[in-house]
Amino acid sequence: MTVTIYTQSSCSSSRKAIKWLKENEIQYNEKRITSQPLSLAEFKNILRMTEDGTDEIIATNSNDFKNLDIDIDQLSIQDLFNLIQQHPRMLRSPILLDEKRIQVGYNEMDIRRFIPRKVRAYELSAMQKLASQV
Repeated sequence: MTVTIYTQSSCSSSRKAIKWLKENEIQYNEKRITSQPLSLAEFKNILRMTEDGTDEIIATNSNDFKNLDIDIDQLSIQDLFNLIQQHPRMLRSPILLDEKRIQVGYNEMDIRRFIPRKVRAYELSAMQKLASQV
């Protein structure tokens, strides 16, 4: 499975996530949303994968969002998409997703969900063996 990672320039969390993906040999496609705007299909897919909808992906503390002074809950999907096209820094970053999972932001523990299950099971087994030897 290939992970798609949506990043922004000058984002330390995006750099950490890419470094982690490389270190764990996980295939990924990077899309820098500040220079390659999201398509409507990509935006809808990201929203579909979230548990909390726009609350999960909109950076409400970003200057772009604060300067707009709008209630995004009152916007249609198309209007919100158009707004994000104009102000991509409104989105939190990075956004990582594959066919089954999404992660918004970088969290060292949560990102492990992108390691294949067999590898995680093997690592757990190895740690349990080490623990039982102590």
